[in-house]
Amino acid sequence: MRPPTPSSTPRRASLHAWCAASLAALVLSCGAAPAAPASPPAGAKITSTGAVAEVAEVAAVGEDDAAVPISTSDPAWGSRRALVSVVLFGDLQCPFTGKVLTTVHALEEKYGPADLRVVWKELPLSFHAEARPAAEAAEAVFILGRSDAFWRFAEQALAHPSDLSAAAYEAWAVGAGVDLGTFRRTAAAHAGGAKVDADHALADRLHVSGTPTAFVNGVQVSGAQPVERFVAVIDAELAKAKSRLAAGVTPDALYTEASKANFKAPAAAPEDDDEPKADTKTVWNVPVGGAPVRGGASALVTVVVFSDFQCPYCKRVEPTLQRVRETYGDKVRIVWKDEPLPFHPHAMPAAELAREARAEKGEAGFWAAHDALFDAQPKLEDDDLVALGKKLGLDASRVRRAITEKKYEAQIRADVDLSDDVHASGTPHFFVNGRRLVGAQPFEAFQAVIDEEIHHAEDLVASGTPRRALYDAMMKTAVTPPLAEVREVAPRATAPFKGPAGAPVVIEEFSDFECPFCARAEPTLAEVTKAYGGKVKIVWRNLPLPFHKHAQLAAEAAAEAQHQKGNAGFWAMHDKLYAHQGDHDGSGLERPALDVYAREVGLDVAAFDKALDEHTHQAEVQADKDAAGAAQISGTPAFIVGGYLIPGAQPMNKFRRIIDKVIASGPAKP
Repeated sequence: MRPPTPSSTPRRASLHAWCAASLAALVLSCGAAPAAPASPPAGAKITSTGAVAEVAEVAAVGEDDAAVPISTSDPAWGSRRALVSVVLFGDLQCPFTGKVLTTVHALEEKYGPADLRVVWKELPLSFHAEARPAAEAAEAVFILGRSDAFWRFAEQALAHPSDLSAAAYEAWAVGAGVDLGTFRRTAAAHAGGAKVDADHALADRLHVSGTPTAFVNGVQVSGAQPVERFVAVIDAELAKAKSRLAAGVTPDALYTEASKANFKAPAAAPEDDDEPKADTKTVWNVPVGGAPVRGGASALVTVVVFSDFQCPYCKRVEPTLQRVRETYGDKVRIVWKDEPLPFHPHAMPAAELAREARAEKGEAGFWAAHDALFDAQPKLEDDDLVALGKKLGLDASRVRRAITEKKYEAQIRADVDLSDDVHASGTPHFFVNGRRLVGAQPFEAFQAVIDEEIHHAEDLVASGTPRRALYDAMMKTAVTPPLAEVREVAPRATAPFKGPAGAPVVIEEFSDFECPFCARAEPTLAEVTKAYGGKVKIVWRNLPLPFHKHAQLAAEAAAEAQHQKGNAGFWAMHDKLYAHQGDHDGSGLERPALDVYAREVGLDVAAFDKALDEHTHQAEVQADKDAAGAAQISGTPAFIVGGYLIPGAQPMNKFRRIIDKVIASGPAKP
């Protein structure tokens, strides 16, 4: 889970997930997993490749004063007194982190543990649904088995990004030498969460927003750079380190001094257009509707809270909200909006319980359940919820039915839709009389905005606005953003598609066979097809990005498959290309592999080779690229759904809302 601030939870996949927008400098690769390594001999340490290397004794002190601090709670390879330290911020679901770890293996072998130390920091990105759980599991393994076990676990996770799950974490933990029962208890207690949070906070302070990002004695190296790039920096730092030692710097102080000399604080990362931050100026239209409320309608200030009962950051902000209520009394009311995040499996059932408590016992029942759910976190399994309902005096059978039958799903979904409307794309998210605050902010952040809003509200009352009408009056002039941008795309009559030719909803998918986010969007499109059947037609449009060296030829290969075997041939080749996109050595989209897929799909390989050699389909690929350019689409994946733009690998809910709108009202008019 990647918070936009150190204290907030993740946004959904957004523009920052586009290959072109945020990963242009990186090289795509994904490793295949080796067998779990055997236990190391006594007195040896495991490298991240599984090789055994003798390692000097590690001092039991951290380097908290360094520009890029290193803690004794960080997984590490190499000596504490190594001449060069590489601090790597990584994401266990990120294919580029997997790529750079291969580079790290080579560096470990080249320099050895006396000259090189590699330190891991967790930076699970928000658009990787399993990255946060994987990070917490890895840190649980570190707690129980220290660095040796951590590297084994991390290797497995990075080698199997599509297999990340609780069951896999348990298997990898056991393979790393950790007792299963102890791991389960440690993971269930989220014991690794504090380390993940601390690494997040450090990343934000250093303005690190993507993975992998490395600091070599404080020198930043961003992206999955080749070995040569790291070697150049490391060699320079080795020379400097030897000079520092000769000048009298102690080995224990070497890293701290080097990092302070080398580190250059970067400018703050540019704002993400799709991720609103705290905004003290704009007033957003956030209706209260029939939401649960603490406080009266005559309050001067309304704080709308978008929250998730499984989110640890949401729990963290609850004492602050309690302090707001105690400080301001009836001047402030709190409005609850459900935003169960898709990667929190217990958030939706917990929301169902709270809604059932409201149905049985009114507002007081809801807030009692609200408090009890946060107190119970993380124990939110269905049986836990039923037991909690009994303690609250609820009908246990009704609670279980509400959970299993999703009785209040429509109400909860309405809140999620509203969060999408106002771009409340992470939890917790707040609107103070419509003014945005993001994340588990301290009391002082709320206080500053609330005090201003009290003065504003008092002025409105003095000018004749009834107190009970204050919020509605403010919302009349508030901003209501459109559901999605409208884009017009020139059609290509011969473009491959699936679904009925005359379907009422057409989805133009601009994609790139080498883009990992495009591959990640494919299951969502399958979900769309399953949900809407004959109402949707998906049309493929090529947008091979210039920094993906295999994407153009892969697009031409798929076009030739369509030429020989129609739409069925195209989609068969499409599936092959995405299935092998992340092959271990990067060869999954190279020319020899394309020939293999052509044979497997049943193509005439001689004709296939001729088409690729002569670039027979280059013009049609270029036509799609031109159409994308005319529609101001420069990143992948991008979808035009009935004329509405969906940028990036967005969740199903985003597609559902726009598809429903197109079915109800017809395609957008430019």
